[in-house]
Amino acid sequence: PQKTSFHRSQTLGYKNGFAFSRLPTVGIGGERLYVNQLSQAELDELSNKRPTLTYGQAKQAPPSAFIPAHVAFDKKILKFDAYFQEDVPLSAEEHYRIRQVGIYYYLEDDTMSVIEPVVQNSGLLQGKLVRRHRVPKNDRGDHYHWKDLNRGMNITMYGRTYRVVDCDPFTQVFLKSQGIELNPPEKMVFDPYTERRRMPVPKCITPSDFDRLKQFLIYDKQVLRFYAMWDDTDSIFGENRPYIIHYYLADDTVEVREVYEQNDGRDPFPILIKRQRLPKTFVDKKKTFPSCVLEISDQEVLEWYTAKDFAVGKPTTLLGRTFFIYDCDEFTRNFYRDKFGITDFQPVEIKKKPPEKVPQVIPPYNGFGLLEDSLQNCFSLLPKPPRKNVIKMLENDREVLRYQVALESPNPEDRKRRFILSYFLSNDTISIYEPPVRNSGIIGGKFLGKTRVTKPGSTAENAMYYEPSDLTIGSTIEVFGHRFVITDADEYVLNYMESNAESFPAATLQSLRDHFRSRQVVKDAA
Repeated sequence: PQKTSFHRSQTLGYKNGFAFSRLPTVGIGGERLYVNQLSQAELDELSNKRPTLTYGQAKQAPPSAFIPAHVAFDKKILKFDAYFQEDVPLSAEEHYRIRQVGIYYYLEDDTMSVIEPVVQNSGLLQGKLVRRHRVPKNDRGDHYHWKDLNRGMNITMYGRTYRVVDCDPFTQVFLKSQGIELNPPEKMVFDPYTERRRMPVPKCITPSDFDRLKQFLIYDKQVLRFYAMWDDTDSIFGENRPYIIHYYLADDTVEVREVYEQNDGRDPFPILIKRQRLPKTFVDKKKTFPSCVLEISDQEVLEWYTAKDFAVGKPTTLLGRTFFIYDCDEFTRNFYRDKFGITDFQPVEIKKKPPEKVPQVIPPYNGFGLLEDSLQNCFSLLPKPPRKNVIKMLENDREVLRYQVALESPNPEDRKRRFILSYFLSNDTISIYEPPVRNSGIIGGKFLGKTRVTKPGSTAENAMYYEPSDLTIGSTIEVFGHRFVITDADEYVLNYMESNAESFPAATLQSLRDHFRSRQVVKDAA
């Protein structure tokens, strides 16, 4: 206890740039070593020894190299099997718990660690219980040494007592080589609660004489298929929905699958009732008992559904829902014919009510945007632009009919205003432009952009648009509440209508001819 120095002497060094090792002369704390030193008798013998002339100088064998402890005992570990007892105060099933651990002793630096093997679903924090370090032995500063460990003994670390029962073969060989007598091994103690849970739970039910294994081997992969219909028309938004009922002969289970039809507006959930045994008759129970949380077992059911409970043309109630079986497949017919002697499998014709055609009601036009564009919102959630007559657009590209129009207005200032009306033959649109007049007090420019103009009295269901045949000299057109009178036209209008006389009425063509004839007479007279 009075020792205060624990440093080691240096055994490695450099000389002329080369590393070399030397034997230590002192041990830990400066104590002198006598292991690697020569005795006085050996020194006297060496001093009195003379070389012989016959054999020459005798060659001494080099001393054995010194091996440090961290090299000699590298990766050499002593392993002991142990267990400790842990109290369980808050449990009615167990009062204590036995936990098995492994104690590891590292010879290279005299450190120890305690590790508990991880058990799945144990609910305990397992693994490394004591990290690797020099474990104190008592309050005087001593630490555990491998000489303190043996089989059949108790070892206390940090207030927890471990019972060492056995060790591995390497530990046995090492301890015996160091002259330690090992105690006889003991049996590992197991946790009684864990062993009790591993035992099968005794059942107080008399085993049935029915051989389910034989049924499985005979009817494996044999399934009865029934086509059924569920009538849900009594509820709101209800309908007749088709289903397929599967009866598995191997274990008497029933499965109900939905029939998914394209564009039926329902999510494709394939299974309505998963594969299970379905109860047919329940045991009489109290009405106050919450049956919704009852786990159905043989104690609550008097009779289960079997293959003889399904027949074509009869309704079947499964878990409160009534299904009408109207047909079955060929394997099901053969099974019932051979097993029960049933030969009547006439399928029942199921007539579906045709859906009522709901007339489409188009709301009135609100005046925003073009009529054709607004009408597309009534046909689809994602409206598409109306189709254009591409051939007409290509044939009449850059074909424009220009007219001079005057504005009808009660104001004398507006009566003198003149406009240029352009009719585009490619898409039947109209634009109106007012040429600027100096000192008129009115800013000229675009009066109306390119758009289709409806005639007075047209509706959203029967829209009528202005056509070139409606634009005659002296006629009045109404554009969004403004009335214009056609007073003049380009000569190109007359030439275009004469070249396409079959597409225009004779009254329109004649009004243009009379207008240009009178204007030519006035020009000639001048």
